[in-house]
Amino acid sequence: MLQLRGITKSYGIHRVLDDVGFDVLPGRLTGFVGGNGAGKTTTMRIALGVLTSDGGTVTLDGNALTPDDRRRFGYMPEERGLYPKMKVGEHIAYLARLHGFRKADATAKAKELLTGLGLGERLDDSVETLSLGNQQRAQIAAALVHEPEVLILDEPFSGLDPLAVDVVAGVLKERAAQGVAVLFSSHQLDVVERLCDDLVIIADGTIRATGATTTLRAQHAGRRYELRAASDTGWLRDEPGIVLLEQDDARAVFDADPDAAQRVLRRAVEHGGVLSFAPRHPSLAEIFKETIR
Repeated sequence: MLQLRGITKSYGIHRVLDDVGFDVLPGRLTGFVGGNGAGKTTTMRIALGVLTSDGGTVTLDGNALTPDDRRRFGYMPEERGLYPKMKVGEHIAYLARLHGFRKADATAKAKELLTGLGLGERLDDSVETLSLGNQQRAQIAAALVHEPEVLILDEPFSGLDPLAVDVVAGVLKERAAQGVAVLFSSHQLDVVERLCDDLVIIADGTIRATGATTTLRAQHAGRRYELRAASDTGWLRDEPGIVLLEQDDARAVFDADPDAAQRVLRRAVEHGGVLSFAPRHPSLAEIFKETIR
């Protein structure tokens, strides 16, 4: 388990990270979300040892990180860092050899990874001839080729079309299923919501929420309910004690205390029946907006 505790970082008088702390668990996908300048990239670079913090600790399985430990990390920066003139297959194999793989094993591993990422037919093409989306896939292969135990990816889905997003998401889920601790940042909240077991939300250099996705959604559900009735729900407009948020024929979303919600349920039954009635868990986008206010 990768643990960050009390991480602080300042540039001059500007504090960019303030008491940042969260866990990245083995076998789980952790989404790291926040607006531009929130502190995501700085936090990741401190975890990797690329930057030093002003305070706090980064540990792996309870122990302070050593240079050897960080060789067990895989990292994909937001900026593309591959050599443009090298052939894609040779490049990824070269990176594997830097991590101690024999030549034949490195070549086989590179081919396997790139094929799984949809680049099997581009092994002999130079990096610079790839589209931006395919360069992104190659960068992900570079982060994975040495079979890291911890994987840190900065905006891995940037520039990918929907099909490529599904391919990369599948690869990351496979790694997590193998026990890898995966942390990735993304502005694509729908992708994060679909993929992640755990979430970390950061704003202005401070952690605003962290925990299992299901737990955070339940915590932020509040007093919101969704009703799907067998007939029109127009009568809800005059119902006391509720705040109607959404309404579309036989469907309605509203805020209410538990007693008022039960009254609505009874009235819906009287008006023709109920198809479903339950607390409405918010989307990640809604949680994000609430936590950064």
